Amino acid sequence: MAERKAKVSRDTLETQITVEVNLDGTGQSNFETGVPFLDHMMDQIARHGLIDLSVQANGDTEIDDHHTVEDIGITLGQAFQQALGDKKGLRRYGHAYVPLDEALSRVVVDFSGRPGLEMFVDFTRARVGDFDVDLAYEFFQGFVNHAGVSLHIDNLRGDNTHHQIETIFKAFGRAVRMAIELDPRMAGVMPSTKGTL
Repeated sequence: MAERKAKVSRDTLETQITVEVNLDGTGQSNFETGVPFLDHMMDQIARHGLIDLSVQANGDTEIDDHHTVEDIGITLGQAFQQALGDKKGLRRYGHAYVPLDEALSRVVVDFSGRPGLEMFVDFTRARVGDFDVDLAYEFFQGFVNHAGVSLHIDNLRGDNTHHQIETIFKAFGRAVRMAIELDPRMAGVMPSTKGTL
């Protein structure tokens, strides 16, 4: 089996980002982004997705975290796209429900080649510490656009904003883990009636 790894760098006037992924990893991670809460959330993706993930970012966080968070999502999506190759044998679809105390989120993903994000979250506060929760949407939108996935995110309940957002990222990691698994019954077969993804 070919290694499903990628290293992608993105360099703009606002951010310089390098992402490395191993889709068949063990959940190892290393983050230096300047956005500590995002690092904590990406660690959930790595651990629950069993993806080895390294993200190095230097961004204009003195203005705010928006460019850095969005561009990390973009670069991560590009790395997934590259690491997945032709997608033959892929399960393609994945889903997960994850609770954390009073909060519960559902994430469903399709590595369809068609970008689309439906995210329904009524955050109870605007910030978790210094992190603007609206940036979670920007992260996932960047990922979706460049990984070419359909992604549905629903926070079904929750009172604690930290719990709401953490269940989303954990469920995302677990849904992605399911979707990117290779199905032995589909070995070498494109998981689409169109013959391409």
